[in-house]
Amino acid sequence: MPQVEEMQWSGGEHYIPASVCSFPCQPGERKKMVKGVPCCWHCEPCDGYQYQVGELACEMCPFDMRPTANHTACTPTPIIKLDWHSPWAVVPMFLAILGIAATLSVVIVFVRFNDTPIVRASGRELSYVLLTGIFLIYLITFLMIAEPNTVVCALRRLLLGLGMCITYSAMLTKTNRIYRIFEQGKKSVTAPKFISPTSQLVITFILVSFQVLGVFIWFGVVPPHTIVDYDELRPLNPELARGILKCDMSDLSLICCLSYSILLMVTCTVYAVKSRGVPETFNEAKPIGFTMYTTCIVWLAFVPIFFGTAQSTEKMYIQTTTLTVSMSLSASVSLGMLYIPKVYIIIFHPEQNVQKRKRSFKAVVQAATMSTRLSHTNSEKHNGETKMEPDRTQ
Repeated sequence: MPQVEEMQWSGGEHYIPASVCSFPCQPGERKKMVKGVPCCWHCEPCDGYQYQVGELACEMCPFDMRPTANHTACTPTPIIKLDWHSPWAVVPMFLAILGIAATLSVVIVFVRFNDTPIVRASGRELSYVLLTGIFLIYLITFLMIAEPNTVVCALRRLLLGLGMCITYSAMLTKTNRIYRIFEQGKKSVTAPKFISPTSQLVITFILVSFQVLGVFIWFGVVPPHTIVDYDELRPLNPELARGILKCDMSDLSLICCLSYSILLMVTCTVYAVKSRGVPETFNEAKPIGFTMYTTCIVWLAFVPIFFGTAQSTEKMYIQTTTLTVSMSLSASVSLGMLYIPKVYIIIFHPEQNVQKRKRSFKAVVQAATMSTRLSHTNSEKHNGETKMEPDRTQ
């Protein structure tokens, strides 16, 4: 008769299997009792953001915590922010540093040659205001990357839209002045009001004051502060969960902060289009026009990238990089098209930096009249209404 030790069980085992209904559950698993069999159960893992509470239940971890690897307890969710050495920060900072260096170089050249004809002809007062705005646009890159705190958040609110507002307010004032001068010149020989340098500065600061007033009202309604966002990076795998330290600025509030500057930019573009027929020798309308067209393209590319990454796990990095690079590019376009050619002439071709014949408003009126007649003539030719002169040789 065979011995018990010689019996072979399922699976090729030679020992007697344990006679139990259910085996003990592993850590991180709860017992789900079998109905009608009080001594039997199934083991179910605590998954997702759940952790084991006793033998029979799993519960969700608090919103600022995540479960341990074996789901037996909860630990604080790691908090992250954009670091200075991150690749997402290096590129924007590099562009901003180059831009600040270029802006300061232009300011130094303009101050050094402050009384030369080219600097005077470019409108010294508004030029310095515009350069200040460009400098602030580059500066915001470092505030967007810096570790959020109350001071940084307050400066972000103030300077995020202020640099663009100053820049495009100055450009709008310039293009509006050019447009009004030549429109007035078509009607009468009387110069329009508010075209003096002092008037231009006052108009620019009035436009900027709306942005500043709006920001301070925002300060009063919702004081700047930091938050830790645990919802933005909460994937299915809890090991990848992170809390993001950031300022209390949602995507909507950020766009609202920039909306007034965008309105100024669009209005300036409209006036640049209206002034496109003005002779080059009288103004900066064409360089400003090219600047605004290019800037509009930059911001049209920014919008889909910024909002198209709202569901990405790299949202914070992509949006911050996109915003700062777009702002640096728009500032570089303004600096490159409006001031670099002037600096080039001042430094490398001083013989061209000479006083040209001063044009009176009467000369402006004549230019405006000739421009109108030329446009009318071209329009008639395109419409097939060109007059045929009789042949006087017969």
